[in-house]
Amino acid sequence: MSKADLMRFDYNVLPARVIFGAGRRVEVPAELERLGIERALVITTADQSTVCAEFGAMINERLGALYPGAVMHTPTAVTESAMRQMEQMKCDGLLAIGGGSSIGLAKAIAYRTDLPQLVVPTTYAGSEMTSILGQTEQGRKTTLRSPKVLPETVVYDPELTLTLPAAITGPSGMNAIAHAVEALYAKDGNPVVSLMAEESIRALGESLPRLVTDGKDLAARETALYGSWLAGICLGAVAMAIHHKICHTLGGSFDLNHADVHCLMIPYTAAYNRSAAPNAMAAVGRALRTQDAPGALYDLMKTVGRIHSLAAMGLGLADLEQAADLAVENPYHNPRPVTRDGVLEMLAAAYEGRRPAN
Repeated sequence: MSKADLMRFDYNVLPARVIFGAGRRVEVPAELERLGIERALVITTADQSTVCAEFGAMINERLGALYPGAVMHTPTAVTESAMRQMEQMKCDGLLAIGGGSSIGLAKAIAYRTDLPQLVVPTTYAGSEMTSILGQTEQGRKTTLRSPKVLPETVVYDPELTLTLPAAITGPSGMNAIAHAVEALYAKDGNPVVSLMAEESIRALGESLPRLVTDGKDLAARETALYGSWLAGICLGAVAMAIHHKICHTLGGSFDLNHADVHCLMIPYTAAYNRSAAPNAMAAVGRALRTQDAPGALYDLMKTVGRIHSLAAMGLGLADLEQAADLAVENPYHNPRPVTRDGVLEMLAAAYEGRRPAN
């Protein structure tokens, strides 16, 4: 983007109320009241059933039903199951606690019902700040944008992330970094979002290595949650590109872990766009204190990531061919033209887990 282009842009702000700070989860009952929710459907994943029950007890008479059945990639069958329980218990609002799976399910229900949502993130996914909904049906993941799916209130309490294992902390934070990196070369980018994106990468790049060493570091948890919030704003404000297309393909079609895929792929997608988006790479480099942005992202991925190659995720060489075919169908706008050969070369590097070439 040239200097002249920076002074010609559109900037649309999505309406949302954000409450940030340690211990502020205690304000959830008051927020439900403010939103007019009298019977909330409380949504979490199965591994957070205890948290689900704790929030159920916290909201007391405003509890309509508990649904600890959210799963990755928001399958439509799970959405239909949750809606049946919601209707049976006459719920009039949604309280989602957790990461992208819980938030995605709440958004899917809101899209179908327009019910109000209160979200309490416990990971760094960032989807709570967007009007984007990703859903999976018959092995294909598709995305849409609608104001219906944007949560009305988000409560960020870093204390809820203190027990997040390093194996989730690192990939989840890298997922947020991926949102910010792609915002820097978005077709509808603007200087305001670019400032937030660079600050997001700086905050997460600083805090994630500390957290995989000491997950109880509350100051680092606050910094990481702040960075993921900024990344979520970026994700909601501008269009994403090849990285998100690749990750939606790999996650939705091969049932790979959402955060692990984003964590692994961001060095390779950044390298793919290196020469076509020099200003974006310079911003990433400033945030990570390097002149080799893809290399720094690779080093960060190796430090905080859980799985370091597509092969280790269980993909085969034939899967790479299929993934390349799917990734070039209805491609997202990208600074560098998206070609099957280029995507396949990128996937091959990620399959082996080798350092991106300069």
